[in-house]
Amino acid sequence: MEKNPPALQLEERIPLATIRHRRQNLAMNQSCRAGYLPLILCSLILSMNVVAEKTDARGARFVGFDSFRKFKKLPGAGPNDKVWLSPEISLGIPWNELVVSWNADAPAGTYLEIEARGVATNRTTKFYNLGVWSTDPTLHPRASGLKQKDADGDVNTDTLVLREKTDRVQLRVTLGSAGKMKPRLKFLGVSVIDSTVNSEPLSPNRAAWGKLIEVPERSQMAYPDGGGWCSPTTISMLLAHWSERLKRPELDNDVPVVAAGVHDPNWEGTGNWVFNTAYAGSFKKMRAYTTRLTDVSELEDWIARGIPVGLSICYNRLRGFGVVPSGHLVVCVGFTKDGDVIINDPGTRRNVQKVFPRARLVDAWNHSRNTVYLVYPEDAKPPKDRFGHWVR
Repeated sequence: MEKNPPALQLEERIPLATIRHRRQNLAMNQSCRAGYLPLILCSLILSMNVVAEKTDARGARFVGFDSFRKFKKLPGAGPNDKVWLSPEISLGIPWNELVVSWNADAPAGTYLEIEARGVATNRTTKFYNLGVWSTDPTLHPRASGLKQKDADGDVNTDTLVLREKTDRVQLRVTLGSAGKMKPRLKFLGVSVIDSTVNSEPLSPNRAAWGKLIEVPERSQMAYPDGGGWCSPTTISMLLAHWSERLKRPELDNDVPVVAAGVHDPNWEGTGNWVFNTAYAGSFKKMRAYTTRLTDVSELEDWIARGIPVGLSICYNRLRGFGVVPSGHLVVCVGFTKDGDVIINDPGTRRNVQKVFPRARLVDAWNHSRNTVYLVYPEDAKPPKDRFGHWVR
């Protein structure tokens, strides 16, 4: 039996020695960027979210890694494959749903495979396959894992769902290559929730009321095959916003280009959450991941900061057409002066930007357990994270 490595604890105060160590890591990262160290060494320096004081997580928690010094390096199945095995990660709350996001520099001929398992005191699950990622699926097919259901749980495309709650997870990432080119993992994010928790509503963040972020309006309906392209259209709009802000034309890609870059044949379409954020995060100096929030107030925090957010919702509920499930992705671009939500809705041919009542947003967004796409430059300053739900 494999000996379990020590757990990474999130609920801890930061000792001075750790602060000094992080300063050293920062210096090493700067050396990496300046070209003084091989790029592969940049991924060996760990910087992880550490919650300095215990907080009310409201049934959700996120932890992110942008380097991997404490991950164990193992041989892979192929001669050019490398496997990174994390220590057990203590997430600080009981959870039964998990989503793993990643950002990677993965040139043609390379791929990543992401796996996770739940860890409890008396039981460890198998490693579940959460996706094989490749920017060139002709060489390495990009796909989510199928038929993984067992007594412990199952994978629903991008989400690991366990039958019993646990508080820890272990990750395994395979970096593979058919030749000399090597993939480089830039970021790894873990979002968990306890699906049985229903937290009380928070007070609204009125700093977002009356605020509108300029985001290019795009419709999936403008394309013959665009009926199921709400997710890549959302990503296309988010990246186009940053293209304009940063003066980076390479970020602005038409919807069919994004759709081809996120297609998941096992999902039979382009709605795989983490494939969409992996595409956005594949661009230089961009960070993108999927996480869960717990209240519209947190969404308002991002709008008040000037950062638009992708939302996974039930389209029927948003439009007041009933409760029959109809998954859809939209971009939240602001709030009216009365607190209603302003949405760029890719599901319409004209007048993409619309206003919906706040109560409908709450109901529709709850369909995905408040799932969001967060896409922004690596050097952007996120809003204050009150509950441990995103990268600090």
